[in-house]
Amino acid sequence: MFTPAPDSLVARDLARGHPVWSHAIQLLWSSWVFIIPVFDDHGYTLRWVWLTLVSYSLFLFFYAKCCTGSPRVAGWYATAMLAMSLVLMPWYPSGMTYFVFGCIMLSCGLLRPIHYGIGLLFANLVCIAEGRWLHYPWGALAWLPITTIIIGILVQFERSNARKNAELALSHAEVRRMAAFAERERIGRDLHDLLGHTLSVVALKADLAGKLIDRDPQGAQREMTEVARIARDTLSEVRATVTNMRNAVLTAELASAKVLLHADNILLATQIDEILLKPDAESALAMSLREAITNVQRHAGARYVEVRLQRDGKGVAMEIRDDGRGGELRAGNGLTGMRERLEAHGGSLELLGNGERSDRGTTLVARLPARCLA
Repeated sequence: MFTPAPDSLVARDLARGHPVWSHAIQLLWSSWVFIIPVFDDHGYTLRWVWLTLVSYSLFLFFYAKCCTGSPRVAGWYATAMLAMSLVLMPWYPSGMTYFVFGCIMLSCGLLRPIHYGIGLLFANLVCIAEGRWLHYPWGALAWLPITTIIIGILVQFERSNARKNAELALSHAEVRRMAAFAERERIGRDLHDLLGHTLSVVALKADLAGKLIDRDPQGAQREMTEVARIARDTLSEVRATVTNMRNAVLTAELASAKVLLHADNILLATQIDEILLKPDAESALAMSLREAITNVQRHAGARYVEVRLQRDGKGVAMEIRDDGRGGELRAGNGLTGMRERLEAHGGSLELLGNGERSDRGTTLVARLPARCLA
């Protein structure tokens, strides 16, 4: 009965990683059902007890169906919640709590803001009109439109942001998919260019050796020796190509960093000089960039990051600076691995993020010697 529909509020939140019980927390606001009699002249009467037992059970059922039902069904249950609160008003002031919940859950069925706004306005006008007809004091009615409209706007804003974040996540996934597809195409082209001609030559020389083996054994031997040499050279080229494929490329890491930081509204500025590095050295520098950007995104609380890559008198220096909280930097957070990668190529890692510079974020400088240049 309460299995979430694929397009329900619960199903959408589960897809975003929210726990299934997150909507149950909102039920804490229904405690006003039990608090309102404190301010009523009649207080907690036997009639209030019976009406609460019946109405609160129905309210929980309507609320659960609003959360787990599709938008078309959820709108009707929200309307039933509103109708129940209006029917109970002559005898049960606590029912105004159901009215507030009904106004909020109405957004599950009326997805367009204009439709939701009209429904919200109409429901409040009906409630205030009935309340005045029943001689409810203005103080008990005036807070209803204020509360429902403010919460309704916040709910619409939150769901709009959730939809935009979902679209952004899909966009990032599509970019990654296209990048992976392009990389597979590049690898296919490289292997085809590398192996296609070579294998054709090997096949040709092997056929020729087969024809010469009876009438010219020495010629056949030369052809087979040439086949072995070509095979060894090709194997070396394949190994070098695979090694380069495994190495992280600095430009690709910069593109990934931009996507990662943009998702958290962090601005990334780059100043990259055209520098050719040996593949393994570039991989070490790219991995250092990846670790540094991940640390900024997770721990720094920054709003701006700047990456500079330039040559200096000693070789190559990559500086990564952020405007985050700074403070004491420990050896964890991937810093040990970054330092080890750079030191394996004769480089070093310098950290500036404490003492007099703590109010200026963190600056990381990765250096490689001139021998790492291609």
